[in-house]
Amino acid sequence: MTEEDELAAEFQTQRSYLHAIAYRMLGSHADADDAVQEAWLRLARTGGGDIEDLRGWLTTVTSRICLDTLRRRGVRGEQPLELEVGALAWDAAGGSRVDPEEEAVLADSLGLALYVVMDTLTPAERVAFVLHDVFEVPFDAIAAVLGRSTAAAKMLASRARGRLRPGTPPADAHAAARDVVDAFLAAAGRGDVAALLTMLAPEVELRTQSPAGPTVIRGADRVAATASTYARRDALAHPALVNGVPGVLITVGGRPVTVLAFTVANGVITTILGLTAPTRLGQIVPSWAT
Repeated sequence: MTEEDELAAEFQTQRSYLHAIAYRMLGSHADADDAVQEAWLRLARTGGGDIEDLRGWLTTVTSRICLDTLRRRGVRGEQPLELEVGALAWDAAGGSRVDPEEEAVLADSLGLALYVVMDTLTPAERVAFVLHDVFEVPFDAIAAVLGRSTAAAKMLASRARGRLRPGTPPADAHAAARDVVDAFLAAAGRGDVAALLTMLAPEVELRTQSPAGPTVIRGADRVAATASTYARRDALAHPALVNGVPGVLITVGGRPVTVLAFTVANGVITTILGLTAPTRLGQIVPSWAT
């Protein structure tokens, strides 16, 4: 095996980790693939002989590539790419919480990406937040990525955390739909079936997935009754953008239990998609979201 082959093999062991970082920062599999490929090209040009910590070196390079990409998006005025919720494959969930790297890879592989207004962050804030709060990269390493002091890197992550704190109103293109969703959740919390009926389309569908299997409830009367019955006084609803539409992460006692996504048309809710899986969500929802 040649020296270049050995370097390529070492890089391959880091590929999923680097893709997870890039995807969290950029919100696009295609852009993440491009960032990882560029990181490999830079490594191939540099050679690995003088690199003591390959993982750390690749983390820095990939993060800088992502930072440049985010900055170019801002200059060109591009709209941030949306994140998606796909179908979850149910299997036995382990009892222990995965580490930050495994958490990101697991979320990616399952197709669940839950962000609370990530697109309000500046490129530097986003990079600092993802590296520290998701992947636990030390602040001195983040400072090297950003070309700033360690104190400045800490400030950027703190500022991002404050903006992403649950309860911050999302400034997105779904403001009218969000108002309907918020009113629906408030009425459900009061058990106000009459109010719920005014916000539901006659043929509304509530489709949920849980470890016990899928459930479909059709019709405004049945959906309103279900929502009012299962609303809990100790539950908190945190605004989120799920699959590009207004949604909520519902927590009980600080633990994530359900994710809901709402489709709103002509001022009424036409579809509600729900995922109820406390153990699974506890593994893949970042701690900052609860």
